Formats: sequence, structure tokens, C-alpha cells
Amino acid sequence: MRAPSSALARGLTLAAGLTLVLAACSSGGGGGGSGSTTSAGLTSCTTAGKANTCNSGTTKAGGTLTYVLEKNIQQWNIQDVNGNTFENGEAVGVVLPSVFVPQPDFTVKLNSDLMVSATQTSASPQTIVYKINPKASWNDGTPITADDFEYYWRTNNGKDCPPPPASDTTQTKGCLPNGTAGYENVKTMTASDNGKTVTMVMSKPFSDWKSLFGAGYPLYPAHVAEKVSGAKAGDAAHMTAAQLAQGWQYFQKNPPTKYATAGPYKMQQWVDNDHATYVPDPKWWGATKAPLGRLIFKVITDATQEPTALRNNEVQAIYPQPEVDLVNQVKDIPGVTYTIGSGLIWEHFDLNLHDPVLGKYKALRQAMFTAISIKDIVSKTVGQFDPHVKPLGNHNFVPGQAGYKDVITATGQGSGDLTKAKKLLTDAKFTGVGTALRTPDGKAVGPFNCRYTTGNQIRQSECQILQSNLASLGIKITIQPIGAADLGTVLAGHQYDIIVFAWVASPFPSTGAAQNWETGGGGNYGGYSNKQVDALISKATSETDQAKSAALLNQADELMSQDAYVLPLYQKPTFLAVQTRWVNIRDNATVVGPPYNVGAWGLKK
Repeated sequence: MRAPSSALARGLTLAAGLTLVLAACSSGGGGGGSGSTTSAGLTSCTTAGKANTCNSGTTKAGGTLTYVLEKNIQQWNIQDVNGNTFENGEAVGVVLPSVFVPQPDFTVKLNSDLMVSATQTSASPQTIVYKINPKASWNDGTPITADDFEYYWRTNNGKDCPPPPASDTTQTKGCLPNGTAGYENVKTMTASDNGKTVTMVMSKPFSDWKSLFGAGYPLYPAHVAEKVSGAKAGDAAHMTAAQLAQGWQYFQKNPPTKYATAGPYKMQQWVDNDHATYVPDPKWWGATKAPLGRLIFKVITDATQEPTALRNNEVQAIYPQPEVDLVNQVKDIPGVTYTIGSGLIWEHFDLNLHDPVLGKYKALRQAMFTAISIKDIVSKTVGQFDPHVKPLGNHNFVPGQAGYKDVITATGQGSGDLTKAKKLLTDAKFTGVGTALRTPDGKAVGPFNCRYTTGNQIRQSECQILQSNLASLGIKITIQPIGAADLGTVLAGHQYDIIVFAWVASPFPSTGAAQNWETGGGGNYGGYSNKQVDALISKATSETDQAKSAALLNQADELMSQDAYVLPLYQKPTFLAVQTRWVNIRDNATVVGPPYNVGAWGLKK
């Protein structure tokens, strides 16, 4: 999973306008989730079976399209736990290739520009054979080969390039991947056909094997890592841990303007905290050439400024978190079409279990979550513009996904039941319930902070509601915003007591569960650990029967819900607004966002 930006999980920019007035809103079900609202032009996106093809059209060459990024990018290695942001994924996904790409309907599709095929050829032992397109190459002329897969595997398996030691507070002396799920299962990787075929044999089965080497976490050029580390060219298999780490750190520090890439566009310029400029890459071998003359990703960290930028034709597409005023402003802009939908993005409160009080007392955590009224949060925030939003009852699935089961409601968490919350505390021998809460051994509970990304009015409101709810238990909450570019740093550094943000998931629930909930997982920022949960998730990731895997994840989720570490709030509404003269831009409410098909964006012919 991937942490989103200051205002939701992504942002898109817009440029150029027609004189079409928005049509009245209409609601409907479809590939985008449990319910959505659209304007004319994106209406078909909410029709069943149309999520992957809506707003399609023939393009003509030329034009400049500007798309908004809602957060600055300070670390460029999307595979690294500190670079795992939605905006970084959007920016590097334009120029770096993936084997499989998540689609708007939550399926995944083989990247036929990069690959001829990727198939499981044996179940015991599980064997995956990747056949790379003979034409596939980095834009410096170096072929894309098994060496790139080898480098990816060895930097992400948690063994060949170990994480930095605890003494390295900068986390720059090793590899710190978002998660090792799947990569740690690889037993052997063998190259053939001059490196254009990769045969991977697993030590134990991995259900989400299509998530490997892509699905929002693309390949980086191994030959660049070899060069900057002094390793032998084309020999990632024998790079030392130090050499692997040197390559890893190079991709952390340098934008893709500094090294070879492989996409329909190349990044021509990066201006920190301002914009990235992309131009068609003449070395691109893919079936379709980039239609645009220029593509710009513009950094706008204050979502309230996006409608103005869109109206003034400074941007042509935006993807902010919807808020009532923002949606109403966009409705009034001529020549713009929009859609409100839902996908694999979910809002949640997290507790930092590194805190000695929060980490020690499960009854306290249960009481805090029980006191919070999710219905109140929804009605005062996202429910004002999207009546379809309901409380979310699962940590691994959202409604519309096979495997979704409500495991939260029965616990009472999110109910706002103060009587039950207070009883949990008194039964556990807490004192000062409702006035000034103290632990059974007499220590003060709190004050705690609630942190959210600055400029996000909805999350500020969520912290304020939490503040009010927990005051009824005798817990004082202070509200502390986080700088727009600092979410990853705050999470990784445990610089919070309570934090509200959203996960942007991939369509691979067991992989996401391993990353977020297993002991030591790359996304397990709050330090949660339960050996039973670890064991169930491990079984789920090795179970190739998807129904059985989902059942195991739900068993784990029932245990985790009782532990009260993370409180799911709701499936996050998405909001995409695009000028009507642009086609092939559509919502993709997964980890990759709308730029999943950026090579097809263009002016309507």
C-alpha cells in the first residue's frame, strides 16, 4: 500500500478549456466502487464494465497537458519505505516500466510494451517465467534484461541488501524496501535467451505473484546501479550488499532526469517543489508513441487552489480530495467534466504503539476507538458531497472486492458508544474516566497529539471530532498539522501519537497485509506485532486459492481489530476533473492513479 498526499492520495492538473457547461450530476454503480457521481463526459465511467475504457477517444499530436501533484517529492526511490508516496509513484511511473499494471476495475494487465508474457508454468514448485519484449531497452540503448529483475529482487528480499542498522538515523546505509513479501520467497532466478527470459522458482508459493516487479513499484535500471557502485556491468547477481545499497541510495537522491529510463516520455526537468516536465522519448520502442508535445506534473500542495488553477487554464486535470466547496467550484467551470467515485483508498486513524501507554494497554486502545463515531465523521465531512460513503469494516478489503467482510462493527469500535468505552476503561482499572484519565498504576493518559497533513480541511475536521470524542473519556488531544511533504518522514520516524491519513492500495490484498500488519512490515509504522496475525498473513500470502487466502486474511483481521491498532473510517471518495478537450484520462483509484495510461493521454481529434 502507499501513503497518499496532503489532500487525498493523488493530484492531477488541468490545462485548456472548452465552453461546455457541466451537466447535472447523476449517480450509478460501476467499476469505480459502491457508488459514484459523474458529469457528462465521464458518465460511462460509472457504468458496469466501462471503468477501463470510459472517456476514450482518438488523439491528435501535440498540446501541453498539466496534471497536479499534491505533494513535493523529496525521495525518488518508490520502492523505499520513505519514498513510498502516491505522488512519487505517479511521477516515476511515467518513465519506469512495470510487468503488470493495476487497472481502474481493480484487475491487473500485463504491460505488453515491456513483456511478451508472464506465466506460472508450475505449481510445485511454483515457477514463474517472464519473457521480456526483445525490443525493450532503456533509453541509453541498454537492453532491459534479467539483470534488471535480479537487481530488483536482491534489493527487495530483505537479505542481500539488509536494512540500515538502528544506529543509522538517516536510514541511508542499506535497503529499506516497503515490503519483502514475495521477493523473500524466491529460491532461484535464472536468465536465458540472452537475458530476455527470466525463470523464477519459489521456495514456497506466493499468491500475489503478479504484484512482483511492478504493480505501482516499477523497475529501476540495474546497469545504472552497477555503474554508480563500481560493480561489474550486467552482473547484479554478484553485487555486494554495499554495492546494492549504493545503487538504492542513488535512486533515492536523484530524479529520473539523471539516469536512463524506459517510457513513452522522458523527464526533461525537475524543479523542486514546483514541477516536472516530460517530453516524448524518441528512444521509446512501444507500440504507441506519446501524443502530447509536453506533459507537466505541477506541484500544488494546497488543494483549495486547484479549482482556480483549473479555471485559469494553468492546469488541465486535477485529482484532489473532494470537499464540498471544491466540488461546487469545479461544477461551475465551463468545459470541464468530472467524476466522484471510490476505489482502493481508505481513510483511517492509526495509533503509535511505540508510545509506552498506547502500546501497553489494549483496553485503552479499544475504548478510544469505541468512543469515536465514524458516522458522525462521515456526516460532517465526505458525506456532505457523497451520500454513498459508509463506515468501512475491514483493514484489507473494500466493498466491491471479493473477500470483503465487516469485522469491525461487532467490536463496537467506531460506534461512538461512550457508555461501552467507559466500561472498558473501568473494567481495566483505569481511574479518572471522563475527567482526567489515569492508567491502573496511576500514570496520566495523554495528552496525545492527532496529526494530519496541513491544508486538508477534512482531516482537520476528523482530528477535531476525535478530540471531542476522546475528551469524554478524560483524554486531552492536541491537533498538530504536518507539512505537505513530510508525511512519510513523520510516519517512518514515529513522530505522532494518533495520525489520520489514507492508504492507496494495490489489487493484491495479501501483499498489502504483509506490508502493513506483519511484525516489522515496511508499512507497519506504528509497531504493531501479533504472532497469530503474522502466521495467518503468512499462510494467506502462500495460498494460491484466492478465496482461501481471503478467509485467512479475515481471520487475521478479526484478531487485529480486537487489538485496536488501526481504525478504518471509510472508503475514500475520489474526484477527477478534466477539461473536455482531453481524452483517455480516467480515474484509477488504485496505487497507480490516473497516470496508469499516461502514454495514451492526448487532445481529442
